[in-house]
Amino acid sequence: MSIQIGERIPDASLGEFIEIATDTCPTGPTMHSVAELAKGKKIAVFAVPGAFTPTCSEQHLPGYLELHDQLKAKGIDEIWCVSVNDAFVMGAWGREQNVQGRIRMLADGSGQWTRDLGLELDLTARGLGVRSQRYSAVIDDGVVQQLNVEQAGKLDVSSASTLLTQL
Repeated sequence: MSIQIGERIPDASLGEFIEIATDTCPTGPTMHSVAELAKGKKIAVFAVPGAFTPTCSEQHLPGYLELHDQLKAKGIDEIWCVSVNDAFVMGAWGREQNVQGRIRMLADGSGQWTRDLGLELDLTARGLGVRSQRYSAVIDDGVVQQLNVEQAGKLDVSSASTLLTQL
């Protein structure tokens, strides 16, 4: 059973590769509590089966970069891209896509948060292991306000343009 609209998201740790050190985050991978990251914020989350994969790199992530300013204008505080990859891969993918801090590239390396959400996708037969389903969501102060889960192999309902129309 996957998480539903109106439910509080489960807590877990997600990794983020920080390229420029700040007072609170040193350079390198940093683990964050999802509950702490989401507290008091309205977040647009989109999850992908894998970094550097064709649909994710050519359409899904670029769509959120393209509509970044419009999503923010509709009250979104942060945009998160989540994948069952490690923080180093997510950091490299963010660099390759020229994200420049506009989207938080968050790694669910063990897939724990994805499993806790009930949104895992078993791609073992294709050599990819257990990944995340492709989806988008709006999370307001830790509660799911909108959830769009894709059918396998599709990119329709979880696009940035769809999420923008739902705000």
